[in-house]
Amino acid sequence: MVYYMPEKLDGDLAGKEDLSPKQIVAELDKYIIGQRKAKRAVAIALRNRIRRQKLSPDIAEEVAPKNIIMIGPTGVGKTEIARRLARLTNSPIIKVEASKFTEVGYVGRDVESMVRDLTEISVDLVRQEKAQTVRAKAEKNAEERILDFLLPPLRREREGQDGETHEDDLRDREQMRLTREKLRQQLKEGLLEDKLVELDIRQSVIPAFKIFSSGGMEEMDISLREMLPGFLGGKSRKKKMKISEAREQLLKEEEDKLIDPDLVARIAMKRVEQGGIIFIDELDKISGRESGHGPDISREGVQRDILPIVEGTIVNTKYGMVRTDHILFIAAGAFHVSKPSDLIPELQGRFPIRVELDTLGKEEFVRILKEPKNALIKQYIALMQTEGIDLQFTEDSIDAIAEFAAIVNERSENIGARRLHTIMERLMDEISFEGSDLKEKVQIIDAAYVKRMLTDIVKDQDLSRYIL
Repeated sequence: MVYYMPEKLDGDLAGKEDLSPKQIVAELDKYIIGQRKAKRAVAIALRNRIRRQKLSPDIAEEVAPKNIIMIGPTGVGKTEIARRLARLTNSPIIKVEASKFTEVGYVGRDVESMVRDLTEISVDLVRQEKAQTVRAKAEKNAEERILDFLLPPLRREREGQDGETHEDDLRDREQMRLTREKLRQQLKEGLLEDKLVELDIRQSVIPAFKIFSSGGMEEMDISLREMLPGFLGGKSRKKKMKISEAREQLLKEEEDKLIDPDLVARIAMKRVEQGGIIFIDELDKISGRESGHGPDISREGVQRDILPIVEGTIVNTKYGMVRTDHILFIAAGAFHVSKPSDLIPELQGRFPIRVELDTLGKEEFVRILKEPKNALIKQYIALMQTEGIDLQFTEDSIDAIAEFAAIVNERSENIGARRLHTIMERLMDEISFEGSDLKEKVQIIDAAYVKRMLTDIVKDQDLSRYIL
């Protein structure tokens, strides 16, 4: 297989990651309201990783990442920060829930699986980038293969004198070339997209096996084709499909031929080791002290298993050994029942930065409804536009929505900005149900409409617990 980019691993983290801390915060501000302390901490941690890349190797090896714990109730933006980070950086990032892991000896996922999953994500990212670099060559090759299906190469033997055979072959080949060019032009003009061609589709016949590893039972795909070459080659079957569909299949096959998987794996592992980010949510769920019985018995065991990953260890993946010394860990939790100090001391010391996120109130809800790029108001307006409905929200209606959300959060469980989703769904119930059947295509949502739809439910605390 051929790869067309220079084989260089260092400096491969460039691109979006050249953003300064101020630029990172500005990007996060487009989607997340408030929580400036958390944004600053994350922005500094990301920038420090880029600064580390510019150090000499001996110093860079000693600079450890400053892991972060974000503390705050649900619905204040902890998970959203992680989601937006994934789009701000070229580095591989994965979000996991601490409560999903079990300690060694218990049935469930072992903590090393988070590193293996991160490596898979990194491989996919690198492969997508390399696919872009070979896309032009792959498209050309795919086009030639489609032309071969439409006009198979000339294979004909003639009898007679050598001179006549040579002249006939030249004439036939020239005619073949002209016909092929006409077909090529028709392909480019999209005139042959619905024409059927027959492809050989290779099917994977390798099942998934459950094996026992040092970290417990982990479901892994075992490539028996590599263990027994030639014995379990994937079956192929012929399938007729339109050229528009065949092009995608052939393009993927050609990209696979042009991309060096070993180089992709090396670059991907390098990115994981030098720029990987693991976001551990629900850390508070494993921070309780040992009770000695019941489901809580493995909490401290999971902490002990996570500790070496955060401290720095070597994890075996199907692409090779991955070091976790310089992976950035960002943890988050509500910590209602427990406290960060309930974590084992060794794990506490590996998260030197702690940031408390602010509780959201009416003022923040108003901004959340209006300001972010993905604001709820904008989403509902766009959804109803597909039905030909012009949905308009007045300023007093937005204030009323925010006020109702704050009231329900105070009276019942405080779920932060997630309360806005339940409020908005209840508010939009009638309009969403009627949709295109509405005679009045301009729907104005004002404070009176909001109160009519929500007041009775909000007043009845028992009812609001179930509906809102």
